[in-house]
Amino acid sequence: MRLVLFEPDIPQNTGTMMRLAACLGVGLDLIEPCGFVLDDRKLRRAAMDYAESLDFTRHRSWQAYASRPEPGRLVLLTTRASEPYHRFAFRSEDRLLVGRESAGVPDAVFAAADARIVIPLRPPARSLNVALAAAMALGEALRQTGGLPTPLP
Repeated sequence: MRLVLFEPDIPQNTGTMMRLAACLGVGLDLIEPCGFVLDDRKLRRAAMDYAESLDFTRHRSWQAYASRPEPGRLVLLTTRASEPYHRFAFRSEDRLLVGRESAGVPDAVFAAADARIVIPLRPPARSLNVALAAAMALGEALRQTGGLPTPLP
């Protein structure tokens, strides 16, 4: 399983998702351009020393990412979906895609996803922080597939 970040805007969120992926043993793909300098001090602070153990791949663009053959389904977490994430049947090779904090993903990326899922929210709420949403969906995906790390005794 992998977490895929599409053109993130906020370094603290990116760092948090890097830390999340490293702690859960999930690879992370970052599709550029980012809305910040990737070696930003805030990004390093949020990722802390976890970035050292992260399976991390940078992609120059959506086209560069999409042109590489990748295993598994591309599952987009979006407010424009109707299928709740907790009812979706995840697979261990799925790639969970989150969009930009400011704009989500463009229509071409939306259309390229194999599946689209949503976190149901109480009205009038519109969305969650992208890092929190990624953690919720990734946690459920790993729970369903038996991929959660084994805690130390």
